[in-house]
Amino acid sequence: MTPTATYRLQLQPDFTFASAAAAVPYLAALGVSHLHLSPVLEAVPGSTHGYDVVDHGRVREELGGEEGLRALARTARAHGLGLVVDIVPNHMAAVPRHNRAFREVLREGPSSPYARWFDIDWSAGDGRVLLPVLPGRLGAELDRLRVEGGELHHGEQRFPLRESTAHLPLEELLDAQWYRLAWWRLARTELNYRRFFTVSDLIGVRVEDRAVFEATHAKILELVHDGVVEGLRVDHPDGLADPEGYLRRLHEAAGGACWIVVEKILTGPELLPSGWPVAGTTGYDALHRVDGLFTDPQGLRRLIGAYRDTTGAEDGLGGRWEATVRRAAYEVVTHELAAETATLVRLAERICSADVRLADLAPWALGTALRELLVRVPVYRPYRVGEEEALPEEAARAARAVFTVEEEAAAVDAVRDLALGRLGDGPDHVRFRARFAQTSSALRAKSVEDTAFYRYAPLISANEVGGEPGDPAVAPAAFHRFCGRLAEDWAATGTVLTTHDTKRSADVRARIAVLSECPERWTAFLEGIASDVPAPDPQLAWVAWQTAVGLGTPDADRLEGALLKAVREAGMRTSWTEADPAYEKAVSAFVGAGPAGAGREAVARLVAGLAPYVRANVLGAALLHLTMPGVPDVYQGSEGEFLALVDPDNRAPVDFPAVAGPGAGPGATPAASAPGSAPVTGPGAGSELGAEKLALTAAALRLRRERPESFGPGSGYAPLAAEGPAADHCVAFHRSGAVVTAVTRLSMRLARRGGWNGTSLPLPPGDWVDLLGGGRRFAGGAVELAELFARRPVALLSRADAPAASSGSG
Repeated sequence: MTPTATYRLQLQPDFTFASAAAAVPYLAALGVSHLHLSPVLEAVPGSTHGYDVVDHGRVREELGGEEGLRALARTARAHGLGLVVDIVPNHMAAVPRHNRAFREVLREGPSSPYARWFDIDWSAGDGRVLLPVLPGRLGAELDRLRVEGGELHHGEQRFPLRESTAHLPLEELLDAQWYRLAWWRLARTELNYRRFFTVSDLIGVRVEDRAVFEATHAKILELVHDGVVEGLRVDHPDGLADPEGYLRRLHEAAGGACWIVVEKILTGPELLPSGWPVAGTTGYDALHRVDGLFTDPQGLRRLIGAYRDTTGAEDGLGGRWEATVRRAAYEVVTHELAAETATLVRLAERICSADVRLADLAPWALGTALRELLVRVPVYRPYRVGEEEALPEEAARAARAVFTVEEEAAAVDAVRDLALGRLGDGPDHVRFRARFAQTSSALRAKSVEDTAFYRYAPLISANEVGGEPGDPAVAPAAFHRFCGRLAEDWAATGTVLTTHDTKRSADVRARIAVLSECPERWTAFLEGIASDVPAPDPQLAWVAWQTAVGLGTPDADRLEGALLKAVREAGMRTSWTEADPAYEKAVSAFVGAGPAGAGREAVARLVAGLAPYVRANVLGAALLHLTMPGVPDVYQGSEGEFLALVDPDNRAPVDFPAVAGPGAGPGATPAASAPGSAPVTGPGAGSELGAEKLALTAAALRLRRERPESFGPGSGYAPLAAEGPAADHCVAFHRSGAVVTAVTRLSMRLARRGGWNGTSLPLPPGDWVDLLGGGRRFAGGAVELAELFARRPVALLSRADAPAASSGSG
């Protein structure tokens, strides 16, 4: 069953299945068709996200257990809603105290029936699993190790003991285990199991093995077959050895009727592989296109110039986007992913030594070639054997240029051919291709999302997953092409604006994006405040004040947490592993004295002056998201004004209003939810903009539910081109000739040029009702945009004579 719209709920011990059930009447009234739940399987106790699964066979007890989940499904079904669940096939928590499968591998070694579950290279090092869990070197931690109850203890950590070794002296006991306890820093260079990105306490799972797939998916598939779960969100498919093979197996096992989307990050013009049996992505590609419409390319160029002048950022450290990405990639591949690169070198060396054509390639040359090619992969990972675009010839040419001896540069061709599947299909060849692709995705995520995004900061609203900070603006024509392709090829794909992983919520980004339309106002503000509240460095000042503008009313604790995370991720003055306490103390002091202190009034004045344009961005982005092709996912609380920063700030539980039944809530009909009619209540509705956004969200969601034929698979999408001097400030389209969406973009620039000035929008034939404007009606044909947008900068029109489908879960 394809949803008409989903609503994401972040489950955690403070927001359980029972909490979700209590919110069901409100969410049904809001107009969604499905609840989208974060992972529900057993996780590390206390986990606030659930991606650290420890047992695939049980529903998490802290959330209410399986009966709690089934009860939630019954409650949802009674209100016409279904459930979509987030699943985590790529990794588990490497915590032996809670993960029985991992614990048994540590106890029994490669002979354990669970050994096939995990990507462990038993041939590396001394043939044991490296456990980088100690706060210091092993020698310094010996006094804290003890045997108790048949287990090895270190603080709160527990490790199993190999049979008949508990009586041994400590040093002999440690040597006798199938694992090697080690200082956490050794994970960078000596780790011998695949992990999630660079997180060593999340170990990769080999779901490409049929037995492992069946064991780790039995409970989820049972819930699907029982009708408890109707859709699946697949977390991080890039980490899998064979994403397409996995998705085919999942599709078949789920019976083919389950709505499945994948968290696939597409880069630039990259397309989702057409052979994947999924409805589409989770929607970061849509986020980039919607956000880009509200970024002014002309103002952004001036903003970038001011940023470089103000911060003095060097090319590779925030000055220029591509150079920043490349430098970050080199740092990550040689430092944080050194163990992963070493694994690939061992594989390549083994393959080459068995091939007389490649036998003389030295390990150092293979390692250099690997690093030089990995940093030049233009997408997260290559998917198909022989996919030239993933490792283009120009990338190989640049990698060869690093070598001074032509014969040694042959290592580049060998590595490239191995990665593209040109040199054979033996077990090591297949494994190399998979590990190269997996390492590529980890490198891209760590170097771009977790490093370059925090170093390059002219307009931080552009620094979002799937985005292109170096060229973030999207023209209306490009947006329409994207939507047309979705409507034709991926009509049931997911779309998002805010998620549990976005670095800033959509409303924060919408506020910051206005700065691209007024770079002079921004730089004047920054110059005026800089002398009053000096920052530790100009880069921090730029990011901090933009973040404060995004929040509107800076909160000291939230702002401090986000900025400390930003400077640690950037890794230029401090980091998670090499902290500079003095610098971090200065950051905290600056936040308290500046954006959350003496500078609050200056921020408030700037934000007040931007308010009309922020309103246009917020409402425009929301309406496009809710009516463009695809299935919109509304993040918890974002139906109203939702001003959140990077996790954990954006994952806090939401308070939902008590609603009596399916007919109650934020207005009973789309028209009744318009401002000025029925009272609107819900998260984020406390401000005037929040109430207006909530009303818009309810109207669009209910329209989707009542007219699924206008939005779902098979529905049409066609751009509507405004006519007149301000035509490029309007983005409009119709869905199947029955619904029209029109929004204002770059509203500050529009105001400067004198408004709409006779610009009109040709409506398709019919009698049109404005669902956001108190029932205003328009006839088909040209309508003046000054009239259409007289009350608000957006319009949602429904053709009055179009047949309405019966409401339901879609």
